[in-house]
Amino acid sequence: MISKEHKKHAAIARPAMGSFGRNEWSIVGSHCTVIKLLADDIIRYLSPVYRCAYADTSHNDDITLLPGRLAGGASLEYTDQVNYRQFNYTRELSPFDLRQQFAEADIVLVNGNHQLAKAQVVIVDENKRASLQKRVKQLTNVELILLSESTTEVFDFLLEGIPGIAAVPVCRMDDAEAIQNFFREKLQQAKPKLNGLVLAGGKSVRMGYDKGTVHWHGREQRYHLAELLKPFCDEVFISCRSVQKDEIKSEYATLEDTFVDLGPTGAILSAFREQPDSAWLVVATDLPLLDKDTLAYLVRHRNAASIATAFNSAVDDFPEPLITIWEPKSYPVLLAYLAQGYSCPRKVLINSDVILLNTPDPNTLTNVNTPEELERVKRIVQQKDSY
Repeated sequence: MISKEHKKHAAIARPAMGSFGRNEWSIVGSHCTVIKLLADDIIRYLSPVYRCAYADTSHNDDITLLPGRLAGGASLEYTDQVNYRQFNYTRELSPFDLRQQFAEADIVLVNGNHQLAKAQVVIVDENKRASLQKRVKQLTNVELILLSESTTEVFDFLLEGIPGIAAVPVCRMDDAEAIQNFFREKLQQAKPKLNGLVLAGGKSVRMGYDKGTVHWHGREQRYHLAELLKPFCDEVFISCRSVQKDEIKSEYATLEDTFVDLGPTGAILSAFREQPDSAWLVVATDLPLLDKDTLAYLVRHRNAASIATAFNSAVDDFPEPLITIWEPKSYPVLLAYLAQGYSCPRKVLINSDVILLNTPDPNTLTNVNTPEELERVKRIVQQKDSY
């Protein structure tokens, strides 16, 4: 357990998480069976587009009996059930464990009779009036009210006891379209904003000098890419090492590496450390042929339900991690790989559920690492600019 008096925390930005995830609603005010059926309907509607999760507590009479090998003393049991995978634990799961397990969910629905969530859907059911009245203090952020067949209006104790509830939308339990529209609009509004990150913190050992300072298009490449990203992003940052920060023009926002000596993964993690609820469109500084059409194609096909949207490399048919949109849900995944000793963002893409695209023009992914490659690509750039 963590002491409530324990206050020694570093001043870093925290993701806007609830008990389970960023977007979560507990459903309260009715029988568990009604809540389960409602959650089933919502999940069935949303699951073709969003990753949905559900949290509940078992009502089985034999819940005190440990299943499988746990009964023999194992602390963890994993079973590949072919159509799904199952983990059984003996230990209690802390809030930190739960948020880790639900990290890739876009929406978590919770049986509010047993679990809490940061937002609530309240069912007004005459048969559960007394039970709901006991839970009023748990209704801290009611966002939808559903009237059951047995009711025609919101209970007085809800109107009197919950500030601002009069402005909360109300619909009937059997109005599936209204309920679906509510959740669809909420998830659309919750789509993470997209920031841009130019990876300019490399040491350019093979090139012999900073690749970000090469003038491919009339200005230093790091500035050219920052300008290229601006139409697609809310904010654009140039990622750099601490020794580079003073070299970059003041009109360009910088983001210093705080995960040092980890290459691109360190830069991406540093960005998430700064803004953990933003998505990051990451581009390497050594992509002189990258153009707005390629970026537009990537952004247009972005799927925020995956941990990332990336291009397949035309060279080796592996995901290209350094022109990729990394969603906020990739942050704990990248950290988990790092904890296992892997600092390669491509390995994360290969082993995760991501959206992979074929670029309209494979040449735009050409990177330059050596003086020989620079001269070859410089001729291509000159030819393109002459048209």
